[in-house]
Amino acid sequence: MIRIDNELPREAPAREAMLDRAFGPARFVKTCERLREGRLPAEGLSFIARAGEMPVGTLRFWHVEAGGVPALMLGPLAVDERLRSVGIGGTLMQVGLARAAELGHRAIILVGDEPYYARFGFRRALAERLALPGPVDAARFLAHEIVPGSLCSASGLVRAMGALAPSSSLTGGGHRRLAA
Repeated sequence: MIRIDNELPREAPAREAMLDRAFGPARFVKTCERLREGRLPAEGLSFIARAGEMPVGTLRFWHVEAGGVPALMLGPLAVDERLRSVGIGGTLMQVGLARAAELGHRAIILVGDEPYYARFGFRRALAERLALPGPVDAARFLAHEIVPGSLCSASGLVRAMGALAPSSSLTGGGHRRLAA
């Protein structure tokens, strides 16, 4: 039985190990990582999928300003390699998007495969007037409007927003590690 819960602070090392296995060290040089670095994820929007007590999936959201419009940035989304293709990622997405809507967020951006994320409402066309602060394959830069029309005035650079992380915390950004 898989269940989706809010991530607990003590699960940070397991989350980071899962992300290391899923994305390798290259994850630290990606443009989206620059937007997460030194920041805390959006409150109430860090999720862990558990099989029993074992973390097997993760999804987090981050505050950004997308071309002058408040938004969230989704990512990373990762599932333990032994359990991929059984629906855990999709369930994390559904739970995360529903919670973001409940909390009053209006738009979300991400970098990912449109064929996968389109089923959740993400489209390249919604991000065409936006730019990330670093290299990215434009075809993979997607957006979703929780509230239709919320990105109609968005144009320009995506900037990191949200609370700064204490210097000793494990934020999922950069190379910081926290002893559990």
